[in-house]
Amino acid sequence: MFSLSPLPFSEDALAPVISANTLSFHYGKHHKAYVDNLNNLVKGTEYESMDLSALIRAVADHPEKIGIFNNAAQVWNHAFYWSGLSRKGARVPSGKLAQLIDEGFGSFDAMKIKLAEAAVGQFGSGWAWLVQDKAGKLQVTKTGNAGVPFTQGLTPLITVDVWEHAYYLDYQNRRADYVKAVIDQLIDWDFAANGLSA
Repeated sequence: MFSLSPLPFSEDALAPVISANTLSFHYGKHHKAYVDNLNNLVKGTEYESMDLSALIRAVADHPEKIGIFNNAAQVWNHAFYWSGLSRKGARVPSGKLAQLIDEGFGSFDAMKIKLAEAAVGQFGSGWAWLVQDKAGKLQVTKTGNAGVPFTQGLTPLITVDVWEHAYYLDYQNRRADYVKAVIDQLIDWDFAANGLSA
């Protein structure tokens, strides 16, 4: 069965950008609910003992499995999101990641603008991503609802959650302020670099 992965930080570690109150609800209620729902949906099925990413790939193109996909992908997306956030992480990329960002976007600042535009421009719930394609180049993309880029052959490097429960307690309808604060103050670019393919 699937379990709720522990946060890589305390609930107050991301304040004031993301408050302990938001994290308590977002992680302790929403993320946990996806795990509980997934376990209920796969109990007694072939999916019960699969690796989470393999399960997501297995059900991604099957509309009749949309409930399993949505909950499994949200479990994965949230764990990935938490892992890429840190008050103490690298605020700017270096090495190969910095080089790929410059090649793909012209500059780090230009990439941040593209990532913020994708996050703010996502209609409704979803995610904005910095990804690496099969050719090794970087792109910014977005997915609605529970979408995850690896089902499209893209390697996720970093994400910004733009479901309302990610920010509404702290920012209300000011999604752009939340997005800017996360990108400028919380994304750990060393985590993103670790996801690069060779």
